[in-house]
Amino acid sequence: MTETDLPPTPEPVAEIRDLRVETDGRAIVDGVHLRVLPGRVTALVGASGSGKTTTGLALLGEYPAGARVTGEVRRSGDGPVGYVPQHPAAVLNPARRVSALLDDIARPRVRHLPRRERRSAARELVLRALSDAQLPDAEALLRRCPHQLSGGQQQRVVLAQALVLGARVIVADEPTTGQDALTKSRIVDQLAALAARGIAVVLLSHDLDVVRALADEVLVLRAGRVVESGPVARLWAAPRHAWTRRLLDSQRAAPQDGPSGDARQPALEVRDLTAGHGRGNTVLRVPHLALHRGECLAVVGRSGSGKTTLARCLAGLHRDHDGDILLDGAPLPRSLRHRGRAQLAAVQYVFQDARAAFDEHRPVLHQVARTAVRLRGAGERAATDEASATLDRLGLPADLVLRRPGELSGGELQRAALARALLAHPRVLVCDEITSGLDTVTRRDILDLLTGLVRDRDDLALVLITHDLGAAAVAHRVAVVDAGEIVEQGPSRRVLTEPRHPFTVSLTETIARLDTYTRA
Repeated sequence: MTETDLPPTPEPVAEIRDLRVETDGRAIVDGVHLRVLPGRVTALVGASGSGKTTTGLALLGEYPAGARVTGEVRRSGDGPVGYVPQHPAAVLNPARRVSALLDDIARPRVRHLPRRERRSAARELVLRALSDAQLPDAEALLRRCPHQLSGGQQQRVVLAQALVLGARVIVADEPTTGQDALTKSRIVDQLAALAARGIAVVLLSHDLDVVRALADEVLVLRAGRVVESGPVARLWAAPRHAWTRRLLDSQRAAPQDGPSGDARQPALEVRDLTAGHGRGNTVLRVPHLALHRGECLAVVGRSGSGKTTLARCLAGLHRDHDGDILLDGAPLPRSLRHRGRAQLAAVQYVFQDARAAFDEHRPVLHQVARTAVRLRGAGERAATDEASATLDRLGLPADLVLRRPGELSGGELQRAALARALLAHPRVLVCDEITSGLDTVTRRDILDLLTGLVRDRDDLALVLITHDLGAAAVAHRVAVVDAGEIVEQGPSRRVLTEPRHPFTVSLTETIARLDTYTRA
């Protein structure tokens, strides 16, 4: 075949040339080049704070407040750029139903039609987008408000907004964050289908399984610079840069051999728990669940299965439940408001959406230190010193934590949220998808830290809510939740390597397919 026989290279629908973005005299993106081609998936990977989101937002013409920007960003064609953010709740109006959120976007797209046809055409656009975003039972979902959806459902609603918009370029910022393995696989298929229709996808992701399955080209960023780029197959087979090799090597964890917990009275025990969302709508049933000191329990399942509802019941954040939750054999009040200071400190909850859990107007360090003052009675100076040391141990240096939350990346805020919970010196730590927005190296470090805390502190028990079976592998025991029921539980190694329930089998098989899948 001669050069004239080769298919022509398509013109990019968007292009970034020599982009540099500075804030407070610090370059958060430096010299980045990016070509976005129609029908192709380009992935940007790297640690939290490496510049992925800043680069992605540049395609929309969005930059941090007060930033100094040089370089060039070009967009061709008349199609808009859609953006699916890492924290979907931040862009969903909590006071409006999903139907209103999507109709507002759909109506302008059907104004060219006769008036009598517009309503049905807009509804058809909305329903098709919800289906493409893997959201079943659309009619029921359209009647809900965002706070009535799980984190994974919120993520998919935002993806549906981009699809309704008719974007020619979609910037997907951690689109599989907080998603179970089955939904993650469907999102991979959906984004690949969008690319097959000629839509350009820019994928910002820490999830290397998804990157490998979906991307055509990969750019590896570190400290705002591209340290390596190339086709996904080449990069996985022969990474050239040391940082790329470290990212890939940190991807997997080996399952624990067996439980390590105290065989005496459980630190936390659940008896005959049923939880709902009002009007007798039961969404969770847990006849019995026990968590011992020195033990890590991973609770896994798909989005909307009841995992977070269970976690919120344990923490006193979900009052609509019956049954007993016992701490060292003593009943815990159902509501957070009725728990004393010692009980509040004893059971700490780290939220999936860390950004929403911080006051945007106060420095991160002060908010973390406040936990020790409020729940343990520590002095201001001692609390601040302990907060600084804990944050530094989690990879957040002093100059970073003196900033406000809006100046930190999603992964950095997740680590700050973990530090804040640790300052309460909890007996039970409930972590809700706290590694879902982290790169593989930081994720590995956080999981090592959590397992080290459980190992070294014989009075601590950990509940790890996760969609990620790789993260669940660090636990001593795994409980699998489906449709509000615990369908299987047991030692981590046995559940993850020899599952017995059909739903658990489907989860592990989906992960295996993602591990080995390479797009043609």
